Amino acid sequence: MKDKEILKLVGTRIRALRKERGLSQEALGEKGGFHFSYIGQIERGEKNVSLLNLNKIAESLEVNLIQLFAYVNEEMVVTSAENDFQDIVGLLREANEEKIRLAKNVLREILRGNAST
Repeated sequence: MKDKEILKLVGTRIRALRKERGLSQEALGEKGGFHFSYIGQIERGEKNVSLLNLNKIAESLEVNLIQLFAYVNEEMVVTSAENDFQDIVGLLREANEEKIRLAKNVLREILRGNAST
C-alpha cells in the first residue's frame, strides 16, 4: 500500500467516526486541541499525522486507537457489540483493582453460563 493511500484510508476513517458522533471538524478539533483546518487536512489524507496526535483524535472520538486503522475499502461498519466492548473497556480503565477483579469474575461466570447452554 502506498503512503498516500494509507493517509487517505485513515483520514476517511476519522471522518466516518466523526460524522457518526455528530461532530463538526471544528468540534473535533476543539476536543483534541487542534485547529479545524488541521482535522480537514488529516481527513483528506493531506497530512502525515503523528501517532501522538492520532491518539488524541481517538480519545476525542471516544474510540480505541486501533479503530482508526480498522478500515475495509475505505469504510468500516462498527457494530453495536464493538461499541459495547469499547464502553466496557472504558469503564474498566476508570475502576480500581478490586472492581476490575470483581468484573472479571462476573464476566467469567456469565460466559461460563453461555458455554453450558
